Amino acid sequence: MKKTILSLLSLSILFFGVSCKDSKDPEPQVTASIGAGEYHSFLIRNDSLWATGYNGYGQLGDGTTTSTSTPKLVMTNVKSVAAGIYHSLILKNDNTLWATGYNDYGQLGDGTTTSTSTPKQVATNVKSVTAGRYHSLILKNDNTLWATGYNDYGQLGDGTTTSTSTPKQVATDIKSVAAGRYFSLIVKNDNTLWVTGDNGSGQLGDGTTTSTSTPKQVATNVKSVAAGRYFSLIVKNDNTLWATGNNGDGQLGDGTYESVLTPKQVATNVKSVTAGRYHSLILKNDNTLWATGDNGSGQLGDGTYEGVSTPKQVATDVKSVAAGAYFTLALTNDNTFWATGDNGDGQLGLSSDYVTTYTKIVVNQISAK
Repeated sequence: MKKTILSLLSLSILFFGVSCKDSKDPEPQVTASIGAGEYHSFLIRNDSLWATGYNGYGQLGDGTTTSTSTPKLVMTNVKSVAAGIYHSLILKNDNTLWATGYNDYGQLGDGTTTSTSTPKQVATNVKSVTAGRYHSLILKNDNTLWATGYNDYGQLGDGTTTSTSTPKQVATDIKSVAAGRYFSLIVKNDNTLWVTGDNGSGQLGDGTTTSTSTPKQVATNVKSVAAGRYFSLIVKNDNTLWATGNNGDGQLGDGTYESVLTPKQVATNVKSVTAGRYHSLILKNDNTLWATGDNGSGQLGDGTYEGVSTPKQVATDVKSVAAGAYFTLALTNDNTFWATGDNGDGQLGLSSDYVTTYTKIVVNQISAK
């Protein structure tokens, strides 16, 4: 199988079937996005949310705890989604936040520690969300950051190590956030990077392995960030990529397997990055996708199960990527969904247990609005 995502062979074949519309009718505009938890996945097409994979705690939000390997429709009018290991956060077009799944630490933010399989509204005026293993970060439209859930390592950034089931404001003037296993990365509107939580592998990038419960500044001129299990990826305004933390599987992409405590430059011409448990995905400005790190389940998508410590090109014409524990989702510029890696829980929406090259995910047709 080829290592790059190929264009469709016939323009008459659409992602969801063959068009029967008159050739004079304009094609409806298609929008799409993706999201991944550790063992479950979300596909958004034309504001409709489809879910697949492990559902033991109701994280798919379909009202059951039954896992599936076929994407199923769970909600409409959805803008974006974020997922932790067993919980999911769904942002709707009206900027309301809905949460579902495992809630033993209050990560759903509904004021309880009761899990649910049906999404429930937990916040309003939300701009974006991100999820760690058992904690959630909520960025509101006024650029305030709110946090809820597990906090034993200080990952909520409120100056304590006390967990909460009700979101509490922890910062202001925030542009974007990312959540790792037990740590958080916060980018302010002045492009400074602030970090909080577990730092046992140097993932906070402050030159130490000392955890903190109060956000501390570690970098400037930052455009965006991504967080893996014990490592962090930082894209600067000059499009250089910097990495810090655990590197036992080559996930930092610096050509070694040596961990670092201070961010080091590993790539250039980078548009955005995504991190799985032990692997990293790098989307360059030319829309090529590069991958590095653990590949034991085929999550790099290069046709092998061999890991690498130097990023290698694995796909072209990519718009965005999302990563689970041992799998990767890719969205191409034609708004089709692709997946590679571990499918043991059905998270790829395919029939195979493992896939080592990007394979197209097919879901049922939902008409464009």
